[in-house]
Amino acid sequence: MTGRDTTRDPCPYSIVSDFGVGFALGVVLAAPWHAFKGYRNSPRGERFSGALTAIKAQVPVRGGNFAAWSGLFNASDCTLQYIRGKEDPWNAIMAGAATGGMLAIRSGPKAIAISATMGGIILAVMEGVGIMMGKMMGGDDQYKNVAPIVPTDAQAPPPAQSAPQQPQAPQPDAFAPDAPSAAPQPLPKSRFGFA
Repeated sequence: MTGRDTTRDPCPYSIVSDFGVGFALGVVLAAPWHAFKGYRNSPRGERFSGALTAIKAQVPVRGGNFAAWSGLFNASDCTLQYIRGKEDPWNAIMAGAATGGMLAIRSGPKAIAISATMGGIILAVMEGVGIMMGKMMGGDDQYKNVAPIVPTDAQAPPPAQSAPQQPQAPQPDAFAPDAPSAAPQPLPKSRFGFA
């Protein structure tokens, strides 16, 4: 596939991963909302238990809704990547429209058309903002591979002349009992000033 995003998991695995991410996102976003609603709608003296009851009753439902949307979207996106053979913003826009339509399938053709249109528009706006932010922040140019500069024969440094090897004197064993104690050598300073 051209333009493959290497920061994500490959397609079959990302579908399952996005179900979990969607559920977690739904739970995190819904918990404060339903805690506030349960607290506000409970009588005095029972507000804390009312908030907990509202969280236990509503937050898993919202998490499931987010998981369903996220999983369907990613399944549609992966299917479109496979069919079209490339990964670009059009896949996400069409996947958003397909997800909106699939989630409204029980409500009739008019609701399917409206939800699919809204899903496509929302994803088009999100993709457009993502592209705009990417261009403002420097785009993809900073992460492109650059071919190394290989010197030609005219630029190559001359080969080093190897000097004949001189026999090395044997080094005394530092742990031998008769070895003289040498003063410790200071560590070289790093570029940050630490030893």
